[in-house]
Amino acid sequence: MTTVQAPTAAPVQAAPDSPYQSYVYAYPHKTAYRELSDRPALRELWAGEPQHALSLYLHIPFCEVRCGFCNLFTRIGGPDGLTTAYLDALDRQATAVRAALDEGARFALAAFGGGTPTYLSAAELERLCDIAEHRMGADLRAVPLSVEASPATATADRLAVLAERGTTRLSLGVQSFVDAEARSAVRPQKRADVEAALGRIRDAGFPVLNIDLIYGIDGQTETSWLHSLDAALAWQPEELYLYPLYVRPLTGLARRGEAESPAQWDARRLALYRAGRDHLLAHGYQQVSMRMFRRAASPQAGASEYACQTDGMVGLGCGARSYTSRLHYSFDYAVDATEVRRIIDDYVATAAFDHAVVGREMTPEESRRRHLLQSLLQADGLAVAEYRARFGSTPAEDFPAELAAFAARGWLDLADDANAGVDRVRLSAEGLAHSDAVGPALFSPEVRTLMAEYEAK
Repeated sequence: MTTVQAPTAAPVQAAPDSPYQSYVYAYPHKTAYRELSDRPALRELWAGEPQHALSLYLHIPFCEVRCGFCNLFTRIGGPDGLTTAYLDALDRQATAVRAALDEGARFALAAFGGGTPTYLSAAELERLCDIAEHRMGADLRAVPLSVEASPATATADRLAVLAERGTTRLSLGVQSFVDAEARSAVRPQKRADVEAALGRIRDAGFPVLNIDLIYGIDGQTETSWLHSLDAALAWQPEELYLYPLYVRPLTGLARRGEAESPAQWDARRLALYRAGRDHLLAHGYQQVSMRMFRRAASPQAGASEYACQTDGMVGLGCGARSYTSRLHYSFDYAVDATEVRRIIDDYVATAAFDHAVVGREMTPEESRRRHLLQSLLQADGLAVAEYRARFGSTPAEDFPAELAAFAARGWLDLADDANAGVDRVRLSAEGLAHSDAVGPALFSPEVRTLMAEYEAK
């Protein structure tokens, strides 16, 4: 999936009761990672880990422009030869990582993200696929492969490469079909260009088209929001992601003046979310999470889906993270353009990639938190029996205070079995609307402290 974290106006500290505390797409967040003093060998980290259903993620940290809301790890453009040097480093890293995995390691899913993977030329995308297939051993035509793109870089030659190499899901960052809103979000694009890109994507024949949209942009109303949704629905996308805008440090919009009070902004975002949710449900879409909606009548890219709670992830590239049961690890992280360039330059200059550099150890308690958090933020929620089989306890036994607080606010929908009691814990419709408050409420005190101590750069 495309990850977007975005603001409207000035950096605003979320109020304790705000429904928009933080977008939790991974736990612990990278701001809780620290440099690893022992730099463990990858072979030791992966020894004994289940490797029959791994996820492979390749990160491309380049974009043609930096949107005003973006706080992702990416740089704008690059001097001559940088993308080649980056792919060289990615190839070296892939070779080292594959040597650290078991001979029988298998990948169940692959994704190219960024940045904008389609910033690469068609020939460079071929090489990227070769690294995934020939170095890592991922059969891209046999597993779901998701690729992120922007309208400007979704050119026919690039799309042809991706389609031929097995891409099953193409995710296009549109954000708004209203030109004035795109300008307000410092997203330099025109609707005509977006529509042309969508036409090329449909012509390429990807089984799943995802369109990303953002609500909460300055000047956006319910009418203009529904206008964007209808423009997207005209393409009958198999998936839609609806992202709330966030204010984040060191982003372009973070330097603008405040347009409305935090309470007003929260109320507007929540109203737009509900309007968008109801609109998509009425048009035959199923809600998968607060952000994700899937067209009920559409074929899916793959029968099986990666479960980040239980399956390992292998991340390649300087902005990627990897997950084992004992350690989550990555490279350094930054948003500031100068720091991002430094990290990319360091990555390109790295000769050996056989040790973890930055990360966070996963204790049994943190693993239970992660499993509950990542499951609960999905509309299907958490099967208690699966949790018990993995941890020997129940969510109610491990997190009684947190779940009681959610229930008191009407955020839980506890599915009962007449004989076994509660057999599934999931969020209610109101709980899903408050997912960005539910997730942070499950952070451990240790992770909260590390995140608070992190100095943005």
